[in-house]
Amino acid sequence: MPSDVEGLLIEPKLVDGSGPLSKCIAAAMSWLASIQAASIIRLLSPWPSKSGSSQPDKLRPTAYLDGLRGFAAFLVYWHHHQLWAHVPVQTMSMESSFGYRGYHYFVALPGIRNFFHGGHFAVAIFFVISGYVLSAKPMSLIHAGEQAKLADNLGSALFRRWLRLYIPVLTTTFIFMTIVHAFGIWVDPMKSKESYLEAVWAWYVEVKQFTFVFRDGGVPWLTYNFHLWSIPVEFKGSIVVYTSLLAFSRCTRNARLWCQAGLIFYFMYIVDGWYCALFTAGMLLNDLDHLAAKDELPDFIYRFRPYKKAILYSMLAIAIYLGGCPAHRSEVEELRKNPGWYLLSFFTPQAVLDSKWFFLFWASVFLVASAPHISWLKRFFETRFCQYLGRISYSLYLVHGPVLWTLGERLYAAVGWPKDSRINNIPQWVDIFPLPKTGPLGLEPAFLLPHLVLLPVTLYLAEIVTRAFDEPSVRFPQWLYKTSTVRPARLPA
Repeated sequence: MPSDVEGLLIEPKLVDGSGPLSKCIAAAMSWLASIQAASIIRLLSPWPSKSGSSQPDKLRPTAYLDGLRGFAAFLVYWHHHQLWAHVPVQTMSMESSFGYRGYHYFVALPGIRNFFHGGHFAVAIFFVISGYVLSAKPMSLIHAGEQAKLADNLGSALFRRWLRLYIPVLTTTFIFMTIVHAFGIWVDPMKSKESYLEAVWAWYVEVKQFTFVFRDGGVPWLTYNFHLWSIPVEFKGSIVVYTSLLAFSRCTRNARLWCQAGLIFYFMYIVDGWYCALFTAGMLLNDLDHLAAKDELPDFIYRFRPYKKAILYSMLAIAIYLGGCPAHRSEVEELRKNPGWYLLSFFTPQAVLDSKWFFLFWASVFLVASAPHISWLKRFFETRFCQYLGRISYSLYLVHGPVLWTLGERLYAAVGWPKDSRINNIPQWVDIFPLPKTGPLGLEPAFLLPHLVLLPVTLYLAEIVTRAFDEPSVRFPQWLYKTSTVRPARLPA
C-alpha cells in the first residue's frame, strides 16, 4: 500500500487536471498560447479598441461620474507637471491664494487655480466617486431588501478589491524598475542598484509593505511611484464602505441616513479620518439618489425644491472656491496668511491635521452632488474627451509619474528649466534648445511646448496599461472568485 506521502505526490486530481492548481496552470498556459502577433498589434495600437470605445452608443446613467473621474485624473497630470517643471517660489504661488506674500499671479486666482494645482481636489473627488460607485449595487440590494444577495455581493467585492487595485500597481512599478535598471536611466529620487537581483529585492521589500493595509509607520508612498500614496487609502476607504453597508443593511431609512451622517461627523470632526469621510459621503449620496428615484427622500428635503437651482449653483460655486484651498503648507496658521482664507481657517476642525482636506471634503462632495443636476456640466463630463479619460483614468494616474521622471525630466532640462539635480545628473540634456519662459506663470512656451510630446506619450502608455493590466485586473479577480467559491448544490428533481 502506498504511503501517505506517495499518495499525496500522485494525487489523481493533480495528475488528471481536475484540481484547482491544475486548472490555474492550464488557464495560464492557455492564455499564453493564445497570444499571437495580431493580439500584440492590437495591444500596442494607439487607438482605442472598438470594444473599449471612449463613448458607447448609449451612456450609462452614471457616465458623468466616469467623465468627472477622467477629468480629475487629467488635473492630477497637469498639477504634477507644473510642480516638477517650475522652481519652488513659483510652485509656492501656484499652491497659495492670489496675493500670498505679495505675489499676484493669474494662476492663483480663485477657480483658475483649480486647473493648475487641482491635484489635491482631484484626489478628494476620486474618493467621493469611489464611495458612490462601490456602494451602488449593494445599496440597491439594501433598498430591495435582498439581504442574501447583499451578503454575496459584499463578499465578492471584498474578495476582488485588493487584486483589482494592486495588480496594476505591482505590474507597472515592476516594469518601471526593470526599465530604469536595464538602461541605467537616472530617476530622481530612485537609487541605482549594482545588480538586477538587488533591484528586484529592493522593489519587493518596498511593495510588500506598501500593499499591507494595516501597516504602521514608514512613508506613505512608493519610491517607484510616489504618486500612488492614494491607493492604500483607496483600499482602506473601500473597507469602510463595505463594512458600513453591511452594518447598516437592516436599519430603517432614517436610521441608516443618520448613521452615515454620524460616521462623516466622526471621521471629520472627532478623528483625523478625512478620507473615510469622503468615502462615506459618496455612499450617502448614492443612498439619497436611490431614495430620490423612489420619491422617498426625507420630508425636509422636499421643502427646498423651489430653490433647487439656486442651491445647486451655490454648491458649485462653493466647490470651485474651496477646491482651490491653499496647499503649500498644511498648518492652519499658514492658511490664515492666505488672502481670502483667514475667516474660513477658523472652521477647520481640531482633529484635521492637514487643513486642506477639510475644505476639499466639502468641495468634492458639493461638486459630485451638483454635477448630475446642472445640465451643461453633466453634458461636459459626458463628452467623448472626458469619457475616454475616464476609461484610462487609473492607468493615466499610474503612468504619468514615470513618464514625468524620465522623458519629462529630460525635456524640461532641454528647454531650459533650471534644477540642480538635472545639472548634476543629466548635464548633456541641459539647455539643448532653450525656449522662452515669458508669459503667464504655468503657461510659458517652455512649459507648454514639451507637452506636444509628453501628453501623447502619456496617453498612449495609459491606453496600453489599460488594455494590458487595468482591464484584466477587473476580469481576473471576477474569474478567480467564481473559481474559488462553492456553488450551491442542485436540489434533486
